[in-house]
Amino acid sequence: MKAILGEKIEMTQIFDDKGNVIPVTVVRCNGTTVVDIRTKEKNGYNAVVLGYGMAKHPNLPYRGIFKKLNIAPVRIMKEIRRENTEGINIRDVMGVSQFKVSETVCVTGISKGKGFQGPIKRWGFTRGPMSHGSHSHRVQGSIGSSADPGRVWKGKKMAGKMGADKVTLKNLSIVKIDEDQNLIYLKGPVPGIKGGFLVIKG
Repeated sequence: MKAILGEKIEMTQIFDDKGNVIPVTVVRCNGTTVVDIRTKEKNGYNAVVLGYGMAKHPNLPYRGIFKKLNIAPVRIMKEIRRENTEGINIRDVMGVSQFKVSETVCVTGISKGKGFQGPIKRWGFTRGPMSHGSHSHRVQGSIGSSADPGRVWKGKKMAGKMGADKVTLKNLSIVKIDEDQNLIYLKGPVPGIKGGFLVIKG
């Protein structure tokens, strides 16, 4: 499995050979380093732990772990399961050259947080009458049944915090790869804010 960590830079557009406009998201993948390797003999499964970015203020135990590995403390670590970890060593740098143009990938990130929202925005409920005298313009309405069961069902769609969820988009096409600057251009939008952390898997 191909995998790399990156940072969402911006959305822009590029033109293909026929002059068609393609909306793309630019992802910077500088400095994705292998910081640990999980093996089936030691951990019960095979995986590679990737690190991205520089930790500004790592605590003392965190500094000790990376001092033993002889690696600068990273800001984010992500474990990627693999069937085989042969040929991969700690301190290896994962570049964008492992991917190819027109290849499809899965992108995982944290979606934008919307805060506390009502049921219309959060779940797409239909609003009530907007005429004068109505007291249910954007109110949810009845949330319960009758005497049986006499309570609100668990999982009922109601107002609450929206966004800031882990989201995975599948089959996003790679439009362009800039190996000099370690940039990947993905077709369409990806979850998260500018500067948000992303996991790209092939």
